[in-house]
Amino acid sequence: MEKHTKYERARIIGSRALQISQGAPILVKLTKKQLEEIKYNPVEIAKREYAAGVIPIGIKRVLPHERQQ
Repeated sequence: MEKHTKYERARIIGSRALQISQGAPILVKLTKKQLEEIKYNPVEIAKREYAAGVIPIGIKRVLPHERQQ
């Protein structure tokens, strides 16, 4: 079973890409050549951070039996 759904993954990567575009430090080591290859694209950087498991964003799921009426 995967850790996150495709919707959670998209939300995490999108949120992290926004942080990177606003000047947040990059959490994975990338060479200047690698950054040039991806054209400094914050979404691609966030995808690499997600793959490395270093994004400091968590998901809190509320399961159906945990919902309050």
